[in-house]
Amino acid sequence: MAASTTTTEKTVSFTKAMRVATREIHNVSDGLVNAKLAFALYDSAVWAEGLLVFYEIFKFLEQHVAHDFLPEEFHRTEQFEQDLAFYLGADWKAKYQPRKEVCDYLKHLEQIERENRNLLVAYVYHLYMGLLSGGQILQKRRNITRKFNPFATAGEPNRGAALTSFEEHSIFELKQKMRSNIDKFGESLDDETRQQMMDESRRVFELNNVIIRTVQGVNRANVKTLIYVALLVMIYFAVKYLFF
Repeated sequence: MAASTTTTEKTVSFTKAMRVATREIHNVSDGLVNAKLAFALYDSAVWAEGLLVFYEIFKFLEQHVAHDFLPEEFHRTEQFEQDLAFYLGADWKAKYQPRKEVCDYLKHLEQIERENRNLLVAYVYHLYMGLLSGGQILQKRRNITRKFNPFATAGEPNRGAALTSFEEHSIFELKQKMRSNIDKFGESLDDETRQQMMDESRRVFELNNVIIRTVQGVNRANVKTLIYVALLVMIYFAVKYLFF
């Protein structure tokens, strides 16, 4: 049965096989992000929390994965730090301590590097493709939401977005390059390593879900949003009552 599954996977591109293998847990992860952050996208404190939980993970990959799989144009450590300085202040590192869940994530990556560093490619693919896809969508939603939100700080919508800004690089071309690199890598793998890559791909989302659940301030931000919506509804009915 396992050999049959591997043979089937080899009939499609390696990156597509990785997407298929993670479809169920990916949907769970998307649901968690939407449920936890949907009403909090405009809140700078919550956004900064989201940046903090992923900052160390991206930095680790950029320090430990070869440029063949993670070229310079994909690197985001500097952009993470720029955005965190914007939201938390220039001295944010002096007060910063990675939370336990992030440290556990890093320990897992360190273990992978010791045992089979090729498996780190699973994290590269899913995290950076996520940033190039879902990350772009979240930033756009955040910008739109903040334009109409009375709680937003004036002048912020176009700042603090270095992480999702790739400037001279096309998002489409970056995605294509990432897929091409990973597909080529997948062609050289034996069946056992290929299966390990599929298993580790699912682990990426499991670990992501753990650290996303630690994001704080969501309840406060959601209450603000509900108040805002309630005010809009009250205004609507007041205007309707007075003029119609």
